[in-house]
Amino acid sequence: MTDATANAPARSLFTEDARTKKRNRAEARFRAYGLAAVIVGLLALVMLLVSILSNGMSAFRQTFLTIPVELTEARLDPQGNRDPAEMAAVTTFGYLPVLAQSYIDHVESLGIEHDLSPQAMAAMISGEAPAQLRSLVLEDPSLVGQTVTLRVLVSGRIDGFFKGRVTMASAERDANVTPEQLQLAQALAEVGVIETRFNWSFVTAPDASGQRPEAAGLGVAILGSFYMMLVVLVLSLPIGVAASIYLEEFAPKNRLTDLIEVNISNLAAVPSIVFGILGLAIFINFAGLPQSAPIVGGLVLTLMTLPTIIIATRASLRAVPPSIREAALGVGASKMQAVFHHVLPLAAPGILTGTIIGLAQALGETAPLLLIGMVAFVRDYPAAPPEGLFDPASALPVQVYQWTQRSDPAFVERASGAIIVLLVFLIVMNAIAVLLRRRFERRW
Repeated sequence: MTDATANAPARSLFTEDARTKKRNRAEARFRAYGLAAVIVGLLALVMLLVSILSNGMSAFRQTFLTIPVELTEARLDPQGNRDPAEMAAVTTFGYLPVLAQSYIDHVESLGIEHDLSPQAMAAMISGEAPAQLRSLVLEDPSLVGQTVTLRVLVSGRIDGFFKGRVTMASAERDANVTPEQLQLAQALAEVGVIETRFNWSFVTAPDASGQRPEAAGLGVAILGSFYMMLVVLVLSLPIGVAASIYLEEFAPKNRLTDLIEVNISNLAAVPSIVFGILGLAIFINFAGLPQSAPIVGGLVLTLMTLPTIIIATRASLRAVPPSIREAALGVGASKMQAVFHHVLPLAAPGILTGTIIGLAQALGETAPLLLIGMVAFVRDYPAAPPEGLFDPASALPVQVYQWTQRSDPAFVERASGAIIVLLVFLIVMNAIAVLLRRRFERRW
């Protein structure tokens, strides 16, 4: 034992010295910082979800007016032939007086007192109601001459009153509704003529004009997004997987492949609007494909999704142990057999997960779709594929963008409801990715 060790103070592993205490305090602070970051992130997520749900859940409920409507022959079928072609000459403007008069007569029969003019009472009914009545009559001309009970939408302001968005005080400053109309609507609700109920039309109906927010739906947008995701899946999955297999398993390692790999990584970080400019130049201006068509949107989103799928697929292939390849080659399998019979099945969970995550990312893109003209007002549903891929359509994120740009505050509610639908799609796609990973995952 030397003099230095003999004079050193005795230390124990069970006693913290100053340096150990300082290190433990730093570790405790780091854990506290990490926990605080997680809590802040969760709080921000909760606030976002609460905001979206509180503003958007009411979009799935709509206020309806139930009245008996007398379908007078003199107005709807002057010829009396019950020929739909002749009856189609009567526009929605011809059905509006029939609907308004039936509404006025029904209010009088209920004995509800009011001071509204016929024009003010008719303004309480949605502009979609005459079109709904016209479609009903043209589908069944035998209804002319009868009295049918019809459930129609009320105007957006009346609907907002029952959802708490419009008040008596705000109605005094609003040129589109009056307190007297709200009072009449309240009286009709008390006798059961007006009721607020779940509205499937928000999911299935097409978009409506800026004057009829109560009739706007997501039907065309959902169908357009589905068609685009179908194009992206059919093109990006085989191309991305094939490119990944070649680059990872067969391509020689030289400057050319290194350049390709670097460019693929760079493309994954390119802003999505650049792909929209590329799609506008190539697919629309050069190839002549129609604007606002799902085929163009699908091609643009395919270009944007390919780098993500290639990177995820290469990572999945690289994660398979080399011993799997060596064992297959050792028993006489060819290089292609080793890849497709052994490596690819083991990498399938990661490939499928990366593909679905890429599709989910593409589903929420808006900027490239705006550049290729998918901001058009589309009322007609696209046909079934393949013809429907070339028909005009919209998309869910674009529909959200359009509704937020309109002046009527009821469209803010619609936009939040569309975001909820979009989030449901994203959650379902990510859940499918998790299930596929667990279903196809193999241990080695």
